[in-house]
Amino acid sequence: MQRKLMLVVMAVLLVLGAGAQEKIIKIGTLFPLTGPVATAGQRCTAAVETIVDIINGVYPNLDLPIAKKAGLLDGYKIVLVKADHQGKPDVAKSEAERLYEQEKVFAIIGCYNSAATKPASAVAERLQKIFMCGASSSAALTEREFKYFFRLAPTDRIESYEFVEWFQELNKSRNANIRTAAVIYENTEFGKHAADEAKAASAKAGIKIIADVPFTPGATNLNSEIQKLKAANADALFGAVLGADYSLMVRTMKQANWKPKIAINYCSGYQDPNIAQQLGQDGWYFMGSAGYTPEFGMRFMKAVAPVEEYFKKKVNVPFDSNSIQEAVAMYVLALAIEKAGSLDTEKVAEVLRTTTFDSPLSMGGKVQFEIPGGQNIKAQSVISQIQNGKYITVYPYEYKDGDAIFPMPGW
Repeated sequence: MQRKLMLVVMAVLLVLGAGAQEKIIKIGTLFPLTGPVATAGQRCTAAVETIVDIINGVYPNLDLPIAKKAGLLDGYKIVLVKADHQGKPDVAKSEAERLYEQEKVFAIIGCYNSAATKPASAVAERLQKIFMCGASSSAALTEREFKYFFRLAPTDRIESYEFVEWFQELNKSRNANIRTAAVIYENTEFGKHAADEAKAASAKAGIKIIADVPFTPGATNLNSEIQKLKAANADALFGAVLGADYSLMVRTMKQANWKPKIAINYCSGYQDPNIAQQLGQDGWYFMGSAGYTPEFGMRFMKAVAPVEEYFKKKVNVPFDSNSIQEAVAMYVLALAIEKAGSLDTEKVAEVLRTTTFDSPLSMGGKVQFEIPGGQNIKAQSVISQIQNGKYITVYPYEYKDGDAIFPMPGW
């Protein structure tokens, strides 16, 4: 009799344990946690962690619907399974396979590097699993007609046309006489596509590209590359340069005692507040795209500040354009799960495909994905310039903090 009773108790405990396990949603994060852009990957991971903390807890001070109650779907908690692709496409592919097939994650958020996002998201598409991409900017990623891929950030194509529009505005309002341009870019998926988009946008505007300079990411020096740019001496410089490579580029330009009239950059090297601080005045007057700056957030994105305080406790810096897009990726995925009322991948994916989401953490306040492809057609960015150590929005004019300093002062 006692044995039978014990077996019944054990069975009940097993059932209860299984029920408890079912209240967990596993989400994979796939970023470069080591390698040349590890700092960016670590921040992107921390941004996703910040939103997960908010989802799993109760934060009544935050103006986000997911903060008002603990968990999703009446009590499900999110557990992150973190992976490191090291900036290597082959590792990204194998880690995506591991996360989906062995770890059984519901979705992956990643990968920062477009070259890593491309194969990792192809794994998701093959397995018909959701892939949320915050910051990878290659326009080609959303031209594959994928149904399970959703990207939050503007593409290099969008930003290239914004850059060239800005050059034309300077020509008109400031007699800038920007007629020629050069391109420096890392020899990767991201860099090549950014360079192609810069060339296409320039050609349409009648701006002649007179120097095309690729480099190997993680380079120990950029002396020959900068000398080529100096010899060409274009009016404008497009830079597709990430992380520490951006810092090296700026310092090498100083050593060569060369600046164009205007230098404008895609992505995280320019956007990284730590790199801006390390460069000090050497980094002033460069420009770049931004889906977020702390200065912009204080004026136009009031809901970000209290969320940013939790993020800063993890990494000691505010959001940048990349990290906040990964936060939005987790946020929108959570909204879609709630609206679907289910952990059925097809139901959640359909919500992502058909819903316009309110997103206080996004510039413009909305997220809507184009299908097929998965590009967020509500994505916005501004052009900022570092002045006196701050990111000053200079264009479009309705958002500007101040006037652009043009041309760039010499060293």
